[in-house]
Amino acid sequence: MVQIAGQKEKAIALRKDGLSYQEILSKISVAKSTLSLWFKDISLSKKQKQRLTEKRIKAAMRGGAKRREQRLLATQLSERLAVEDFKRLENRLLWLAGTMLYWAEGSKQKINNVSQGVKFSNSDAMMIRLFLQWLKNIANIPPESILCELYIHRSGDVTQATRYWNKHLAPLKITATYFKKNNISTTRKNIGNAYNGLVTLRVRKSTNLNRKITAWISLFLRQQDIIGE
Repeated sequence: MVQIAGQKEKAIALRKDGLSYQEILSKISVAKSTLSLWFKDISLSKKQKQRLTEKRIKAAMRGGAKRREQRLLATQLSERLAVEDFKRLENRLLWLAGTMLYWAEGSKQKINNVSQGVKFSNSDAMMIRLFLQWLKNIANIPPESILCELYIHRSGDVTQATRYWNKHLAPLKITATYFKKNNISTTRKNIGNAYNGLVTLRVRKSTNLNRKITAWISLFLRQQDIIGE
């Protein structure tokens, strides 16, 4: 009991010095639940709370820096692999068409969202079919890794639209349907029987592929002297 009392006093003193639970547990061998019980009646000063907050922020920043470093390395690796893959390409016309199409219509990785998977949306069935060909023949994506989502206004004919898109997506099919929240524009030409919504193609676990596409776009721009090395 004397030993436990001594540990409790030491733990409380460390807590009042602004140490975190993990820091205290590294010095005193007790359960975290025991610390919670010991500290329930402790009131920390503003300065002590500030120190704990600063430590949590620094720990989060260290974790964030490590993740950024890992993402940077993954991006650099994707860029090297993208160049190597480009050298082995046979159908460079399809590669260029799909890559430029994704540059225009696909979801890109951003500074605050570098884990963006491949997502391509369009209401033009021919563009969707072309990008499916690109995914199959250039990116080597199996059909089971591709999700086909229909986005349509509530005023649209879901049954007709699903039948329309399944015809153009074959052998793939619509896997989910979502209704758009905004009202359909009366100035659009594809309304009534001509309106079939749009399809979004999503590729499962495709963050690295998105990085590769980004690298391919940069490669093309460097070849055209649009951006420097």
